[in-house]
Amino acid sequence: MAGVSARIDVTTDELRPVLAGLIAAGEDLSPAMDAIGVEMVASTLDRFEREAGPDGTPWQKSARAEADGGKTLTHYGHLRGSLTHLFGPDSTEWGSNLIYAAIHQEGGTITASSADALRFQLPDGGFATVQSVTMPARPYLGLDDGDEADILDILADHFGDAAVGGRMH
Repeated sequence: MAGVSARIDVTTDELRPVLAGLIAAGEDLSPAMDAIGVEMVASTLDRFEREAGPDGTPWQKSARAEADGGKTLTHYGHLRGSLTHLFGPDSTEWGSNLIYAAIHQEGGTITASSADALRFQLPDGGFATVQSVTMPARPYLGLDDGDEADILDILADHFGDAAVGGRMH
């Protein structure tokens, strides 16, 4: 080549530790999966503050939140406080194990099954007795664009650290 040039020669002996580090990092993603789970729980908690789903759509206000000026899905904070994550070498999941978590996420109709009717307290202190109640979906779990970027950053850090750990000398 005429002019000026630079050249790097990489031998198999020099590259082997870097590749071994990357392979090991890919075989056990547990540290990254844990970090992703922590980040997704934090993002979900933020949705409770904003009262909006992963796509940014505001949740329909609950009658209780309308009546007392509070936030939807946060009256006692049990659902919000139950959010956690589990992770393994190649996956992470986050959510709640509360029995009513799914109806708030997906919406649906609750029908009296073991009693003649459903009975619940109204925001004004009175009580309602009905055969069924339809709950609107108020999605709090899911991924938004920021979450996807955070996940990619965590994975890039995981593999970047592995590559640096096997750095060529």
